[in-house]
Amino acid sequence: MASGKIEGTSAPALRRDLYEVLSVSRDSSDQEIKTAYRKLALKYHPDKNVGNPEASELFKEVAYSYSILSDPEKRRQYDTAGFEALEANGMDMEIDLSNLGTVNTVFAALFSKLGVPIKTTISATVLEEALNGTVTVRPLPLGTSVSGKVDKQCAHFYGVTINDEQAQAGIVVRATSPSQSKFKLLYFEQDASGGYDLALQEDSEKTGKVTSAGMYFLHFQVYKMDSSGNMLAMAKDPEAAFFKRLEGLQPCEVSELKPGTHIFACYGDNFFKPAAYTIEAMCARSFVDTTEKLKEIEAQILRKRNDLREFEIEYKKALAHFQEVTNRYNQEKQIVDDLLKQRDSIHFSFTTEPTVTSVGGSTSGSCKSPDEENSIGSPIEDSTPDVRDKSSKKKWFNLNLSKKA
Repeated sequence: MASGKIEGTSAPALRRDLYEVLSVSRDSSDQEIKTAYRKLALKYHPDKNVGNPEASELFKEVAYSYSILSDPEKRRQYDTAGFEALEANGMDMEIDLSNLGTVNTVFAALFSKLGVPIKTTISATVLEEALNGTVTVRPLPLGTSVSGKVDKQCAHFYGVTINDEQAQAGIVVRATSPSQSKFKLLYFEQDASGGYDLALQEDSEKTGKVTSAGMYFLHFQVYKMDSSGNMLAMAKDPEAAFFKRLEGLQPCEVSELKPGTHIFACYGDNFFKPAAYTIEAMCARSFVDTTEKLKEIEAQILRKRNDLREFEIEYKKALAHFQEVTNRYNQEKQIVDDLLKQRDSIHFSFTTEPTVTSVGGSTSGSCKSPDEENSIGSPIEDSTPDVRDKSSKKKWFNLNLSKKA
């Protein structure tokens, strides 16, 4: 079942201890936490408790608790510093489409279209039908693909049967949508009662001109990337978001499958229309080189994540130092400018000439004598012969030649 909160980004008002909410101990394993969450979420799901506000609140509380305890980094933060650490880092929003009214669905679709990451839970109807074993399972042979359209909040189930040799080699199941539909790829484990219990889910992500999701069962640890919260973080603080980008890398809980039939499903996650998809199952034996490349790139990304954790500390120190020296640079520049202005002012003070104030308020170190002032406004006949000559020429050029014509 999906993890996260319902209808909002903040924790419930009355916050109980997260372990207490799920009725697990602090040293519980991931699987124990997941099992407890599934039981409680199915019990309190709004689809099964219409008109029961108390169940709805309990469902939110259970989903919120699991969204933290199922995430290794958030669980570590909570164990270390409680709710304060979680509030400082913010939380992703997750909604249940089956519990939304028409108006809220429109707003949710709008936010999704604008790129705001909105996670969605799987409807209780689908989960309950799977748990009861009442779903229709279509065959999906290895090396083949099937295309279809699944209605919103509905799922198409497929059975992939593998033998010993194929199980030893590993398999890959992928789904894509050229129409960029929003969907979930699900994997169910067979329950002791004969039903199917949700074990893994991958939300489709846009890659190029398609949306896609994949599951890789290859006998080595494969990771999934949860980048839903990074878009908002990137808008707020691109540098901080960069260092957290690889923190969304989480290990998949199932890395290999045993011989037999395994159940996968495509779940319609669109807000208004069916989701178009193509699902295919492949044996890794036909993709040996590609499998080795994936193994190596996963290892490189893990090493890079560790490198970034160390580099972030170094970067923040350097950034703080840069800010410090930049501030000092501005201060020193201002001081130097002020000192030079004072120096110029003192230099101009060394004069025996009286100073006058100009129209703009500036002072001049000397003033013109009365004779110089009169010479400026003297008539032209007091000018030199050259000046008179130029004046007469100017008058000659000013003759009205049109009369002569």
